[in-house]
Amino acid sequence: MPKRLRLTRRFPVAMTNDAYRRLNRFAQEAEISPDEALTFIFEHFNSITDDDNLGHRLRLFKAELPERKA
Repeated sequence: MPKRLRLTRRFPVAMTNDAYRRLNRFAQEAEISPDEALTFIFEHFNSITDDDNLGHRLRLFKAELPERKA
């Protein structure tokens, strides 16, 4: 029997317009709500990310942060 989907945890989220549009596009393509899309992504994080690629992309993102915050 599958786990029941109860969205009991809420937190304020700030994201870029690009990230927001990508989340909504993913949710629309998957025919689920953005809340359900985030739940899916984080519940299955290890199986949907490539460890090597994730580390590389995270280093690039962190290197760009000072420029993006300015």
